[in-house]
Amino acid sequence: MAPDRAVAGQARPEQEFFCFRAGELRLAVPSENVLEVIRTGLLTPLPRTPSFLLGVTGHRGEVLPVMDLLRFLGKGEARVGARTRLFIGTSGNYRVGVVADAVLGLRRIPVADILPPPLGGDAAVEHLLGVYGGNSPQDAIALVNFTKLLQSARQRAVVR
Repeated sequence: MAPDRAVAGQARPEQEFFCFRAGELRLAVPSENVLEVIRTGLLTPLPRTPSFLLGVTGHRGEVLPVMDLLRFLGKGEARVGARTRLFIGTSGNYRVGVVADAVLGLRRIPVADILPPPLGGDAAVEHLLGVYGGNSPQDAIALVNFTKLLQSARQRAVVR
């Protein structure tokens, strides 16, 4: 007797994540925080903004700040080129373009398989929901708490 699909789904809850690569990091944000993925367009730099804000870009009649997640997390800096993509991230009323070197797609991750963020170390850990190990260490994906990350980025930008 195989269990009913509805029962099997309840027994092992999953969460959907948008997975991408930024530099050497494999990252993911909850899919409900991602509106769409676009090509990187014209970026207009802004004076006196934190280094993680690369500038602004126009998208569907809206001016969006563009964020370098690597700089924000202190893990290097993004190289914006022809193959670079932006994902439009949202939290509440706020929207931002985030630089992604490669889009890895959507992935359903069992909640029970999400490991807690590593203890100690760098400040980037405070913005993680956890880590998904995958099948090998190369498959590990850091799961970003996008709402908290966006709040921290706004606070850092306003303080300046």
